[in-house]
Amino acid sequence: MKAIDLIIIAVIALIIGLVAWFIRREKKKGVKCIGCPDAGKCAGICSGCPGNCMQCDVEDKKA
Repeated sequence: MKAIDLIIIAVIALIIGLVAWFIRREKKKGVKCIGCPDAGKCAGICSGCPGNCMQCDVEDKKA
């Protein structure tokens, strides 16, 4: 393997490791919709968070 191949593999492994660490940290905090701008307030009961959890709450109360 060339040095550039090893660097690319290391960068990809680092990115995957950081993503896994971030997801684990957020799940420990109790966040239901990771990536949602309102993730701290979202109950995670809406079907796919569109990024407006207040809207999800309104739709869930109608149902």
